[in-house]
Amino acid sequence: MSATPANGASARIAFFSLIALIALSLAWELWLAPLRPGGSALALKAIPLAFALRGTFRRNLYTLQWASMLVLLYFAEGIVRGMTDGGLSARLGWIEALLALVYFVCAVAFVAPFKRAARAAKRQGTGAAADQNGL
Repeated sequence: MSATPANGASARIAFFSLIALIALSLAWELWLAPLRPGGSALALKAIPLAFALRGTFRRNLYTLQWASMLVLLYFAEGIVRGMTDGGLSARLGWIEALLALVYFVCAVAFVAPFKRAARAAKRQGTGAAADQNGL
């Protein structure tokens, strides 16, 4: 099954939201509102996201699937920090939650048609085998 233009757009948006989420994670914990003055080791939270960059850029279905589950951790962190932190850190938390949500929705929107097609092909293959066996 080939990607439709809308499907390709969702992959592009997912890729750019992933880049934005990585940049936000680094900027937040190193310069904008670190937990400790001078930067925080929490900037390392950007590393798992970086592993998804190549596969997301190449529109690899497997990468988009596991990364969509990974960003749910960032979504949860953004919600928690948005509700518990104050000032700039709270606003950055809400932005993190929004970027994670955008990635999740776009990745699922890209992967869903392929999953439906695979499921339909499997059903047709199973039905054809049952017909050949006289069932």
